[in-house]
Amino acid sequence: MTDAAAGPVNTADEREITEPVALLLPNGRQNPDAIGWTRHQLHNTDSLGRGLYAWGRNKRWEYWGITTPTHVIALTIAGLDFASLHQLWVLDRRTLTPIDTVVIGPLGRNVTLPGTLGTGPSRARGKRLSIDMDEVDGGTRLRAESARVRLDVIATIPENHEAPGTSSPFSDRLAQYTVKDVDRPTVGRLWVDGEEFAVPAGESWAVLDHARARSPYGTHWNWGAGAGLTDGKRIGLQLGGGGKRCRGPSQNAFTVDGRVHKVAELLNWEYDTDDWLAPWRIHSARVDLTFTPFYDRFSTMNFVVIGSRTHQCFGHYSGWLRDDAGERIRVDGVVGWAEDVHNRW
Repeated sequence: MTDAAAGPVNTADEREITEPVALLLPNGRQNPDAIGWTRHQLHNTDSLGRGLYAWGRNKRWEYWGITTPTHVIALTIAGLDFASLHQLWVLDRRTLTPIDTVVIGPLGRNVTLPGTLGTGPSRARGKRLSIDMDEVDGGTRLRAESARVRLDVIATIPENHEAPGTSSPFSDRLAQYTVKDVDRPTVGRLWVDGEEFAVPAGESWAVLDHARARSPYGTHWNWGAGAGLTDGKRIGLQLGGGGKRCRGPSQNAFTVDGRVHKVAELLNWEYDTDDWLAPWRIHSARVDLTFTPFYDRFSTMNFVVIGSRTHQCFGHYSGWLRDDAGERIRVDGVVGWAEDVHNRW
């Protein structure tokens, strides 16, 4: 049984940033003025990964998790200094049968990633897999194709939509910036082994994990996310924990009808490492959620310099959240995931 206070950050430093700012100083180190959190994309991260400064620690990725009534889909485009990693993973929720396609290349080849979120396309190309992520009118178009799977959806951006971004560096040298866009209504089509499935509006949701970071070689974290409707409200969950100690705000937040409510607290994670499908509890003074899994996506990877061990469980969230006005918001049946990850990359 794990019972951990997920506290990698100093929650006393929860400064909201409201003006554009560069993540890094001209010398390549963390810009102190960039440490904080945002409701909209304001950090310029173009210089991360340029030149030889901190080579081997620079990591850039776009991860989209999509839930539909019939499937769970995960898309990853990751560019590391020494390798690229791209993945398309699809789970049939009826049969709990997964299809997984992973492509790893040397020195970050066959990957296109914008320096700053929203300033260009993200693309991955390989013999067995292609992925395209493009900003279009009204949202982000996500396309992927492997031998057995084809996807074409739009993760829409509702009016007045906000997404929590955080800059919480490991040190002056090891900067870190993430955006967790957790409640994007999604619509489109999915094909699996030639069979076509609708990705219906109002029942399908996309979550973006955007990162531009320099992190230690070995890391451990918990992450929970999900989106759905309860009592007519659109709920998005962003639940962080574990990991090495950082400076700056936590990555804990939730959204209600697109409005970010920042949680300046550590979250306690309780889950059974002997039974990953047993209910998890994630709680603090403003968050009290039970997560009930229906599938454990367990994976290990060991490719010399890249290694990982992941339990990513998919299931339903229930419980309550307390918003910025002190109102208790009910959560019931929100689909998402909670994970325990050890990475070496």
